[in-house]
Amino acid sequence: MSRREREKRIHELLNQVQQQRLDLSAGRRDWLYGTAHYDRGWQTFLGLRRYLAVGSSALAIWSVRSPNKILRWAKRGFGLWSTWRMLKTALPQR
Repeated sequence: MSRREREKRIHELLNQVQQQRLDLSAGRRDWLYGTAHYDRGWQTFLGLRRYLAVGSSALAIWSVRSPNKILRWAKRGFGLWSTWRMLKTALPQR
């Protein structure tokens, strides 16, 4: 293989590597755009983690002091969830 052929082959390989880098960059951009919604939700959840820990502790103490109220609210929540599911299936989808 002559020196000229080697240099030509090296140039072709460098061009191929550059194109692969551009393709990876475009794929990364598309991936980040597609998952941005989930990333924002995850960051919101992580920001609320401290408040959820305090709230669950307060709820645990409150449930020990008045278990009937917790049971009543759980039944209401289940009722609302069931109603939401029924309405969601009954109404036509857009």
